[in-house]
Amino acid sequence: MLNYFALGVLCFVVLTLFYGVIAIHDIPYGIAKKRDHPHQDAIHVAGWVSLFTLHLLWPFLWIWATLYRKDRGWGFKQIEQEQARERQEMDELRLELEALRHRLDAHEAAVSRPPEQEQR
Repeated sequence: MLNYFALGVLCFVVLTLFYGVIAIHDIPYGIAKKRDHPHQDAIHVAGWVSLFTLHLLWPFLWIWATLYRKDRGWGFKQIEQEQARERQEMDELRLELEALRHRLDAHEAAVSRPPEQEQR
């Protein structure tokens, strides 16, 4: 009787571990699906490949799945927006500098004119 009980416990442990490994390998796909990742199918397939390579790819799949968010994409939009804002500020400063340069040139031209030309 004890042998059958031990066999049952052994089968339960083996099945639980087998299911646990399969459930763990699917975590990156779940993350990708939740975030509406554009590569979720590739992540799912790579998860199965990782299962057969003893989860060698699994940490990279986790990173790949968590990099993307629907609201900000890959995270580069914020950098692009900051660069666009900086370019706009530089253009505004350049225009302001040109206007100041024109005013200074006009002022210098007015100051350097001889006084007799101003009276006419």
